[in-house]
Amino acid sequence: MNETTITARPDTPFIEVVREFDAPRGRVFRAWTDPEIVPQWLGPRGMTMKVVEFTATPGGGYRYIHADDTGEYAFRGVFHNVVQDELIIQTFEYEGAPNDVCLETMTFEDLGDGRTRVHGRSVYSTVEARDAMVASGMEHGMRESMERLDEVLAR
Repeated sequence: MNETTITARPDTPFIEVVREFDAPRGRVFRAWTDPEIVPQWLGPRGMTMKVVEFTATPGGGYRYIHADDTGEYAFRGVFHNVVQDELIIQTFEYEGAPNDVCLETMTFEDLGDGRTRVHGRSVYSTVEARDAMVASGMEHGMRESMERLDEVLAR
């Protein structure tokens, strides 16, 4: 199984996530940008996801709501750039912490032999905002999302 590497160095406003997938780059990219596929993997197990808006094009936006028996959690952002099979640059905001917007960049690297590496970098406005995201359980949710994406890509 592929491992998800999450790095949040002390005293920096960055979170880096690296994950390899046993699937071609085009399929991985589509799973990241297709509003029909995204709810199948994004978020921790045990939560449902409702897509309100999802237009993965430059200038497009997204909004989705995760829900479980403890409540609903809404997220939104804007796609600043989307380069087919290569790059996504977007903002990310948890509506429960308005005005804490981070900038996310995801690159999709073709490793050959039908494998892909995704490298994500999130930049927060402050170290405190980044630390709050880490403390929220983001790492657990991210790892489960990547495991779920593996399952979707295997179908």
